[in-house]
Amino acid sequence: MPATSGGKRRLRADLTPLRTSRDFRLLYASRTVTALGTDATEVALLVQARQLTGSTFAVGLLGAVELVPLVVFGLYGGVLADRFDRRRLSVACEAGLACCAAVLMLNALAPHPAVWLLYVVTALMMAMAALQRPSLEASMPRVVPKDQLMAAAALMSMSQNASYLAGTTLGGVLAAGPGPEYVYALDTVSFVISFGFLWLVRPLPALAAEGQPVTGSALGLRSIAAGFGLARKRQELLGSYLADLAAMTLSYPAALFPFVAANLHAPWAAGLMFAAPSAGALAITVVSGWMGRVRRHGVAIAVSAAIWGVLITGFGLAPDIWAALGFLVLAGAADMVSGIFRGTLWNQTIPDRIRGRMAGLELLSYSVGPSAGQIRAGAVASVTSARFSIASGGLLCVGAVGLVCLLLPGFTRYRADPGALAREPA
Repeated sequence: MPATSGGKRRLRADLTPLRTSRDFRLLYASRTVTALGTDATEVALLVQARQLTGSTFAVGLLGAVELVPLVVFGLYGGVLADRFDRRRLSVACEAGLACCAAVLMLNALAPHPAVWLLYVVTALMMAMAALQRPSLEASMPRVVPKDQLMAAAALMSMSQNASYLAGTTLGGVLAAGPGPEYVYALDTVSFVISFGFLWLVRPLPALAAEGQPVTGSALGLRSIAAGFGLARKRQELLGSYLADLAAMTLSYPAALFPFVAANLHAPWAAGLMFAAPSAGALAITVVSGWMGRVRRHGVAIAVSAAIWGVLITGFGLAPDIWAALGFLVLAGAADMVSGIFRGTLWNQTIPDRIRGRMAGLELLSYSVGPSAGQIRAGAVASVTSARFSIASGGLLCVGAVGLVCLLLPGFTRYRADPGALAREPA
């Protein structure tokens, strides 16, 4: 009985950060509420753009206008996170996001909503979200002990995936029914509530700013280059970035979901394909207690990324819709395992004084990979087929991850030491 009880505890999510850290509870509540409204708004924007224009190009353009703000403000937000109080930056951005959501609501309530305003506000919201995220990511090692970072990452991931499933469903129902203005009103309220949670977090001044003047060069390209320099010199960091980029760039299949669904005579299942990876990711976080016992984080990242590639290959070759959905659920779980170990490796090993800039780089690896993956998948499918593009991409992912491990032996040799202080860059 004791052994069985211990096994169950290892499978259950570790709730220690929620029990022991007031600031983590506040950040957790803030991110959960915000994610629900944000995910609902992303769906509502697509629905409203289609309603107003009837153009697939106009709808797709909403994603395109996010790219430049994401890259520019993601990198610059990392620099600011290493120079100013991270809580204040997060609070300021949250207030700006609330104002943007309110503008969308007022526009939707107008007799003739302006289409151009959707693109302007979408770009502004992405800029502020990208500016804010490095501060939030860099705050995590300051609010929980290093030996609880794995549990904190799993809890945050669980929250984000649950909010995604609930938010996208709610956004689609409200936008197509009562109207997108109800979604934007919900998003505005969620940002106001989240603002209150962030306001209660204790100040988180960047350590690099203590006793140092903020100069133009400190906030410029030289400061950003320092983040790239650290990533290049540390094989465990570089390997984690490259493994994730390989998985997303070579085998991200979302753009081809509607085509695969049609090929499997189940066009009704395209929406389920988008939700399936998040369902798998949510499920694995619920039983994430075992992850805290793993010390070979580099190996865990590599194995998870390779399993993702194998499962995506299975998805591309699936004989029916139910097998395809099953492969996607398992692939989402594998991707989440990789993500949790990546986040823990970064938080445990990156010095606080450069953590913000590295968080900016992480934001790029999260976002650029899927965008490039969409382009690769569509290009290969245009000259072969959707299923061949997906299956071949999965195999290429496995090969690329293996190559990363071969070229960067320090990546797979890395063993976590939660009690050790993060090393300063040379």
